[in-house]
Amino acid sequence: MIQFTIPGATQAQERPRFSRAGNGVRTHDAPKSRAYKDLVKVVAWDNKPQEPLQGPLKLEVDVYLVPPKADQTKPKLARMACGEMRPIKKPDLDNLVKGIKDGCSKIIWVDDAQIVELVVRKFYAMQPRAEVKVEAV
Repeated sequence: MIQFTIPGATQAQERPRFSRAGNGVRTHDAPKSRAYKDLVKVVAWDNKPQEPLQGPLKLEVDVYLVPPKADQTKPKLARMACGEMRPIKKPDLDNLVKGIKDGCSKIIWVDDAQIVELVVRKFYAMQPRAEVKVEAV
């Protein structure tokens, strides 16, 4: 099993950007998405196995988001701390995990198509981060 924490706010995958290249169109990541994937690659590199994992994998990601200022009252913070109050607004879970999956490809695993089980959860915390756990199935 491989576990690591990606510090800072988790960046949701943004829509790709398009630009003209001669007669064709090129796609590329939005700057914020690209920067977050680069951060994930650095953290993944520090936690990489000898060889990228092969075979089916289970990926668990717990994303911790900073609560909105309006919800930072003592009663609400207490409910958040025990997991009773969870984020139900954007960004969507699938967009949060895309950057992590892309950043770990070819470092932790060969291709993110190997992920056959995926558990992603959102929580509130005053220290934003993403906690990642990868294990063979």
